[in-house]
Amino acid sequence: MKKFSFILLLNLAFYQTILAQNAFVDACLGTWKGTMYIYSRGTLRDSVSVRLTVAKTEKPNAWTWKTTYLSPKMPMVKDYVLRLKDASKNVYITDEGDGIELVDYLFNNKLYSVFETHNVLLTSSYELRGNELIFEVTSGKKETLTNQEVINYPVDNLQRVVFRKE
Repeated sequence: MKKFSFILLLNLAFYQTILAQNAFVDACLGTWKGTMYIYSRGTLRDSVSVRLTVAKTEKPNAWTWKTTYLSPKMPMVKDYVLRLKDASKNVYITDEGDGIELVDYLFNNKLYSVFETHNVLLTSSYELRGNELIFEVTSGKKETLTNQEVINYPVDNLQRVVFRKE
């Protein structure tokens, strides 16, 4: 009986972890709309209306994560898939297609990703705050190292949207 209780508790802990993880994404389900503000070196440079659609897929633990930029000049769609990779470590994958995958880390109500491409360092996050979903991306060109003890990375650009459900 003692062994059975231990196994039951272990299973409950595992399923609670998965439920908590899916709770974040499930709270994101639906269509969201907002305005992306684009800053360069602290100055507002542009803005664009954006729609985010989050929906379940046929595969378990996978969701469509589709961002539509409603720009009259440069309309664009980024149709990604968010997948739960490791429930025990709160790790997700944003699959951009063509073999490009970003690793995301969930902490409570915020999903983080940090990555580098073409010597540009980027951070990305989605945070649920009540009935708002806040999306931010920062970026900066990697600088030449001058001090090995502390390495600073520039933040030259910010894109920020406060989404509200439609």
